[in-house]
Amino acid sequence: MDRLIEKVIKKDNPTCLGLDPNLEFIPCFIKDKAYKEFGKTLEGAAWAIFEFNKGLIDALYEHIAVVKLQSAYYEMYGIPGIIALDKTLKYAKEKGLYVIFDGKRNDIGTTATAYAKAYIGQTDIDGEKVRAIEADAITVNPYLGSDGIQPFVFEANLNKNAIFVLVKTSNKSSGEFQDLVVEDKFVYEIVAEKVAELSTQSIGRYNYSNVGCVVGATYPEQAKRLRQIMPYTYFLVPGYGAQGGKAEDVAVCFDKNGLGAIVNSSRGIMYAYKKSKFGEEAYQEAAINEVKKMRDEIKQELLRKNTT
Repeated sequence: MDRLIEKVIKKDNPTCLGLDPNLEFIPCFIKDKAYKEFGKTLEGAAWAIFEFNKGLIDALYEHIAVVKLQSAYYEMYGIPGIIALDKTLKYAKEKGLYVIFDGKRNDIGTTATAYAKAYIGQTDIDGEKVRAIEADAITVNPYLGSDGIQPFVFEANLNKNAIFVLVKTSNKSSGEFQDLVVEDKFVYEIVAEKVAELSTQSIGRYNYSNVGCVVGATYPEQAKRLRQIMPYTYFLVPGYGAQGGKAEDVAVCFDKNGLGAIVNSSRGIMYAYKKSKFGEEAYQEAAINEVKKMRDEIKQELLRKNTT
């Protein structure tokens, strides 16, 4: 997590770009070029996705520190889509960005270990260790219990990478399970206590563990409580912008130094050109403007919070 924090400090921006490409909203001039070359095929869709992602990374890598790749948006295009994901991940790393693989993986025992090795560890090929997917972090679903999380923690520690455990997600129906009360505690609080326990296994130079968590911007009151339970845990905060989260909602996730959280926006940044004066040819400029606006809103709110 130190690596993430240092990049955030350098860019002076806690914004995370969610690269969740929806083919419907990719500029027509990119898709037309792809379809001319490959037709309306999986290969054509994947080419358009990578070109769009590459354009966004080129425009934003000097302004942001982190990108998050939601694997579902690539897997739906089959093997070509997964290739586009891999190319996007590698290109983001080339540009110095910290990359979170948002796959929400989990299983038990050796299967969880295999997932962990695949995304944040190393794969053993008859004694030769290689990286299969060079992500810096992965999102992890805790529903199967601690033996489904520990292999990810082990690989994160071994390979100096990180995980973000789902604790309180941003979707509207999250409370159906996460807000159930068990022995006078919400389920999300019980999960948070386990994350806090796991966090003590690895504390970095900035006093944060490489066991992070996911806490939705749409639940600021719960986030405030979760920050108390998990003082050494870095928060990945989805739900900003398009899902309704605002700067005042995410401020509770940060510490007095402006650290402790990264705030993800996907549609709001990727498709900023849709709601601006720029038009699709200037989608990069629109994305830059949106990132700067989001950064300034969060920083202003943090300043207000720390001076009142």
